Amino acid sequence: MPERCPWVTADPEYVAYHDEQWGVPLHDDHALFEMLILEGAQAGLSWLTVLRKRAAYREAFAGFDPARVARFTPARVEELLANPGIVRNRLKVASAVVNAQRFLEVQREHGSFDAYLWGFVGGAPVVNAFRALAEVPARTETSDALSKDLARRGFKFVGSTICYALMQATGMVNDHLVSCFRYAQVKATAGARAGAGKKRR
Repeated sequence: MPERCPWVTADPEYVAYHDEQWGVPLHDDHALFEMLILEGAQAGLSWLTVLRKRAAYREAFAGFDPARVARFTPARVEELLANPGIVRNRLKVASAVVNAQRFLEVQREHGSFDAYLWGFVGGAPVVNAFRALAEVPARTETSDALSKDLARRGFKFVGSTICYALMQATGMVNDHLVSCFRYAQVKATAGARAGAGKKRR
């Protein structure tokens, strides 16, 4: 069996997420919107809990089409709060609609959310070289800057810890441990630059 990051459980869905998605550079706006919403939904919960609800989220949130989610009415929000397949937290569900609206504004200003988001790391992944899980930060100066700017723009559930989790999930940083079999693979295919994740936009 290949060695993986120690946070991965034996759950097949979790293993697949770690092996195929986590840390891989993501540049598709549609997929970035999905991760933005799911990371916000995770606040206070385990990622595995949200991961298991991912399919239900895709169905409930119009395939994570930001233009469609931005038009969700209060009545639609009430319907979502009755959906057992998602995290039924009113603030989180309502924030998804607000974030979709702000997401579209960023797209109009920057051409794409991808261009905006990746600008915080200079357009290329930051490669860390952590050897123990305790070394991996929960936030960095970059995630602080991203969080502050998103909040200024009106986004919700975008604290620095959530933003750093988003950066990890979308490959803006390679935080696989050096001992993990995915570390070298992701590093080799990402066109990454060395650094400590502190470049400001």
